Amino acid sequence: MILRLRFDVKTSREPVISITTLETKALINILRANIGARKGEMIVEVEDGKVGEVEEVLRSLGVEVQELGEGIVKDESLCIHCGLCISVCPVEVFRFNEEWKVVADTERCIHCGFCVNVCVTKALTLYA
Repeated sequence: MILRLRFDVKTSREPVISITTLETKALINILRANIGARKGEMIVEVEDGKVGEVEEVLRSLGVEVQELGEGIVKDESLCIHCGLCISVCPVEVFRFNEEWKVVADTERCIHCGFCVNVCVTKALTLYA
């Protein structure tokens, strides 16, 4: 399960991921992090059997937790199969199939939004 974590300046000074890992014994993979002087946001992946427990501990530490949905959605009627999304995706969500059509493996999506920003036809949408 992929989670979006948001926190304020006070919480950003605490080792919330380390504390959560130690308390829950869950494997937490940080996919993306943006920590500023006053606030922060992380996208993390948590093993499925531990999601509820991890969410509970993070919330008790003052972290806002949101479960992220399927990630990227491609509107086939708008896609021109140019491949720009393939070139910018850091986790290889997109690929060409045998017919040279762009196909997506949405389960790999880490919600970075790079593909949405480069799509010239606006065929891609990022769902939270």
